[in-house]
Amino acid sequence: MGKTYIDTVKYQIKANFDVDGIVEKPDIVGAIFGQTEGLLGDELELRELQKNGRIGRIEIDSQVRNGKTAGLILIPSSLDMVETSILGASVEVVDRVGPYEAKINVEKIEDSRNMKRKQVMDRAKNLLKTLISNEIPETRELTDLLRDQVKTAELIEYGEEKLPAGPEVESSESIIFVEGRADVLNLLKNNILNAIAIGGANVGKTITRLGKEKEVTAFLDGDRGGDLIVKELAAVTDVDYVVKAPDGKEVEELTRKEIIQTLRKKIPLQEFMGLMSEKSERKRFHDFRDNRDRDFRDRNERRYEPRRPEERRQEYFERRTEPVQPQPAAPSPAEPVVDNSSAKPEILAKLKSLEGSLKARILDEKLESIKEVPIREVMQAISESQSAKAVILDGIVTQRLVDLAEQKGLKYIGGVRSGTMTRKSSVSIILSTE
Repeated sequence: MGKTYIDTVKYQIKANFDVDGIVEKPDIVGAIFGQTEGLLGDELELRELQKNGRIGRIEIDSQVRNGKTAGLILIPSSLDMVETSILGASVEVVDRVGPYEAKINVEKIEDSRNMKRKQVMDRAKNLLKTLISNEIPETRELTDLLRDQVKTAELIEYGEEKLPAGPEVESSESIIFVEGRADVLNLLKNNILNAIAIGGANVGKTITRLGKEKEVTAFLDGDRGGDLIVKELAAVTDVDYVVKAPDGKEVEELTRKEIIQTLRKKIPLQEFMGLMSEKSERKRFHDFRDNRDRDFRDRNERRYEPRRPEERRQEYFERRTEPVQPQPAAPSPAEPVVDNSSAKPEILAKLKSLEGSLKARILDEKLESIKEVPIREVMQAISESQSAKAVILDGIVTQRLVDLAEQKGLKYIGGVRSGTMTRKSSVSIILSTE
């Protein structure tokens, strides 16, 4: 009689089967042996493999319902990964059991050693936890290691994207956004349990929802990638504070002392965006000072004038989205369709409808809406429009916006308030704060 057991089970083939009739377990086993015979050559012949202890006894778990037989086939294997996969695929060729049509589908191949590894790890954790309660000075190093492992075990998967997070993300009123799983683990090890990983540059629904529901601090790496992630977060959700790791360091590398000191330096998002805008302006100044005389003069005039963080942030987006194109000649003055006294109430009313939206609208000569865009895209929208005569925005009227509006022949600009103006313009500016 052939050998029906094996000493070491590496893999377990699990397959579902359906037979269009009532059959017994030996019928199914016989069909498997019979219909795979000679299919894969002598080295993978099922009968020989079982005799040599390379595969174990084929187990069948079957049930009869409505005149049909269905169930699960289990084949233990000590072959390697490739040979076991070929063997599993060969079982699917069985299409009849006795006189009945049959179908076998391999559901999965399990590595049985993973289950043993998990059992070892779970048992080791329990043993280490027991040691904590009986801690003596000589076991300090061991228990410190255990605490790190226990904190790591507290890592959860949160939201529909299953983002790595600490166990208190749901219950805490304030949370911390970090870049990746390693950052969350480092904070967990240092007893900070309310962090969640953003999960890459593309911010998902879970992060967007949390930003609107809770007080958020974005804690990011000390490199340029951190700046880009802040911009992405600011575009899709609400972030209250921002802090970055020291230059050249990542959050996952920081010690507990460095983490606490860094978090104490958090600043509001608008202030952070303003600082980024100033940094960008300095770089542009050095890159283009030889061939952008007008920009050089404007920046030099504004260099020492204090500006609000939100004004710096808006100008950053204007500079980023402004198309590079030859400067057209200033248009000849044209008589407006309506005078300022009659246009002002209508523009103020339209401004009121935009309040709190952080959007801008492009208007035609009759002050009818042509297009609505986020504020950061208003410069591009004006540049591309052929019929724009006015623009209103839930934001600040800057000098760059006024210059572009004048070049494109716009008559009115409506906004919340005016930024620093260095030149006069023929465009009428109407402010809701007047």
